[in-house]
Amino acid sequence: MPVELRGDEGLDRNGLEALQRRRLSAGLSEVLVSNGFYRRKLEGLSWNALRDRLDLLPLTTRGEIERDQVEHAPYGTNLTFDLGRYNRFHQTSGTIGRPVRWLDTPESWEWWKRCWSVVYRGAGLVAADRLVFPFSFGPFVGFWSAFEAAASQGNLCLPGGGMTTAARLRYMLDNEATVVCCTPTYALRMAEVAVAEGLDLGRSPVRMLIVAGEPGGSIPTVRERLEAAWGAKVIDHAGMTEVGAWGFECAEVPGGVHIIESEFLAEVIDPVSTEAVGEGESGELVLTNLGRWGSPLIRYRTGDHVRLSRGRCPCGRWFARAEGGILGRGDDMLFIRGNNVFPTAIEAILRGLPEVAEFRMEVDRSAPQAELRLDVEPMTEASVTDLAERVAAAVADQLHFRPSVHVVPSGSLPRFEMKGRRVIQ
Repeated sequence: MPVELRGDEGLDRNGLEALQRRRLSAGLSEVLVSNGFYRRKLEGLSWNALRDRLDLLPLTTRGEIERDQVEHAPYGTNLTFDLGRYNRFHQTSGTIGRPVRWLDTPESWEWWKRCWSVVYRGAGLVAADRLVFPFSFGPFVGFWSAFEAAASQGNLCLPGGGMTTAARLRYMLDNEATVVCCTPTYALRMAEVAVAEGLDLGRSPVRMLIVAGEPGGSIPTVRERLEAAWGAKVIDHAGMTEVGAWGFECAEVPGGVHIIESEFLAEVIDPVSTEAVGEGESGELVLTNLGRWGSPLIRYRTGDHVRLSRGRCPCGRWFARAEGGILGRGDDMLFIRGNNVFPTAIEAILRGLPEVAEFRMEVDRSAPQAELRLDVEPMTEASVTDLAERVAAAVADQLHFRPSVHVVPSGSLPRFEMKGRRVIQ
């Protein structure tokens, strides 16, 4: 039975498209007056084209944003208002390329919070939930907007910066948190430390993990491992510092991420030709935000590969849905022995092997064809026997190439509090 939806969440396909046209038209009329970056990009295009034909607008890339900030340091020219209007600073994590700085006005920050309120409603958050945010609260946007959105709607919010993992776990349990917001990598790390500390997460009040920052929340084997370790439901979320909090998994139909189409325009293109792909075909996600007009992005190439479906979800929403979440990032794709491989595909296999505690991938390009080396850390010393062979066979069975696998001592691979960095190239 569809849930009761609020405001724009209940719009059907026609209603959503009409709302998007109105918001895009209103936003562009402001951006074209004073935003130097987009005035240059859109110069020569007629107003009718800008207003009515999204596909006629040029795509925006991260490379353009990076160059603009180098040439017009420190913040670039993608600012619609005078600098004095902006009161929020964040920057990308630097996982790819150089960190990009981003400023928001109070109005844009309210938009961020509005997007997160949709995420929370989709997850089934209730007023009694207590949320813990175990992240650094540094310049990376992380869960800053999630924290403030939850506080604004009346939830008790527990900041978890500046602590060791063991201290965070005790803090979480002492305050009887019911929801944890973190990356999938860190949720796995917390579960690992809980075992070492003799803490039973399965008996804790935590009922939900809202994970973001990596595709892991939609990888079935990662989800299964997390839900087993925590005794809690996993809800995936997708967002970017540059674009905003764009996606959420609804509680009713797990295994996919809805795009908040009341706040974003979504397209899927072939990453090579840049032509639109057919419905249900995989391609690169392109997003236009519709409420962050102080520092907007129009037709932004996210690099995320998705497969969108459209239609009414059993949750009641008509928002497009990325089936299986983010399938991988174009920047992360590996070319191994003639195969295009996303690291998420390797992770899905390794997380399905209960004997593997942690792993690292290294691409060796010294030979004519690139080879993949996997360092795997066993869960226990007893699980070392034949582990390398079992890992290599599992990868070969599913991805049709055989990596070089090395079992390393327990505890020797790095652990991460935010995004995992497990690929060495």
